[in-house]
Amino acid sequence: MGSSSTTTLVSRRRTQAPKPARTAMRNKPQSSLIVDDAFSDTICEKCGSGGYPAQLLLCDKCDCGFHLFCLRPILPSVPKGSWFCPSCDDDGENLPKFSLVQTKIVDFFRIQRPSSSINELNPGKDSQKKRKRSSSLVMSKKRRRLLPFNPIKDPARRLEQMSSLATALLAAGAEFSNELTYMPGMAPRSANNAALEREGMQVLSKDDTDTLDLCKNMMKQGEWPPLMVVFDPKEGFTVEADVFIRDWTIITEYVGDVDYLNNREADDGDSMMTLLSTNDPSKDLVICPDKRSNIARFINGINNHTPEGKKKQNVKCVRFDVNGESRVLLIANRDIRKGERLYYDYNGYENEYPTEHFV
Repeated sequence: MGSSSTTTLVSRRRTQAPKPARTAMRNKPQSSLIVDDAFSDTICEKCGSGGYPAQLLLCDKCDCGFHLFCLRPILPSVPKGSWFCPSCDDDGENLPKFSLVQTKIVDFFRIQRPSSSINELNPGKDSQKKRKRSSSLVMSKKRRRLLPFNPIKDPARRLEQMSSLATALLAAGAEFSNELTYMPGMAPRSANNAALEREGMQVLSKDDTDTLDLCKNMMKQGEWPPLMVVFDPKEGFTVEADVFIRDWTIITEYVGDVDYLNNREADDGDSMMTLLSTNDPSKDLVICPDKRSNIARFINGINNHTPEGKKKQNVKCVRFDVNGESRVLLIANRDIRKGERLYYDYNGYENEYPTEHFV
């Protein structure tokens, strides 16, 4: 799949780089913005300049100022609620942690009570049976199949994994969703027609579709991907592997609200994902995870302008035709060690997102 010429890579898409003059201030408390003469002598702790006063944020703990565009990662828009500078939030200790109470986590993720063990749903035994070899001397290249993630067995650790994602979602002002959502006033579900993809789209095989469905069903019943969301002062929220993950394992599906790209041209969100690229730009679709999303939103990108950045990539993002609809999957493109952070290339082949400022 990775080497196939028909594989279509997907970029985490935004129409243009953050521009300080365009950043909206409407969501930030006035106490945290440099907007009056009382703070006219405040300078940015990063660049030492007092210019662009409307783009200076005050730390809610130490009152130091920082330009939105001087922070790493750059803030494309004003954070909702309280904001703490890197020095005051080195380990994310000021972030409100989601409770580890099982009932609260079950409610947050809308986990269903399983009627039987999720392991009984795993089709591995049947799908991995050895097939009778053909007597022909001509051997076709074996097609690799996608692998389901393996939930960690310790239920307490799974609660910690879910709590880490809930903490990140709450800090981002988003609710959990594990499906593409179609909201009134945005693109309807009928617009997501994989046949409209201008260069064609790879069809997900029945076996791989069953594997994707298995992953979805596991999550509905609390069998969680072995991933932990952590806070880094330079990268913000990011995702680490909590166990060893094999190459070709499904990490997650990229989800959120589906909308027309034309509706998002002026959107400051930095996590939009290409869903459908058609011959008619008015029908191009993107996934917007700002209000509803899952762990995919917090998997960071590489700086693909440096060899060191490219070496960090361990996840690829691929669009598939799944029962006639375009879907976006994040898949391990090599073995991933326990504790290793997950990264993928925002741009794929399109090279349209500015990644020079990524760490």
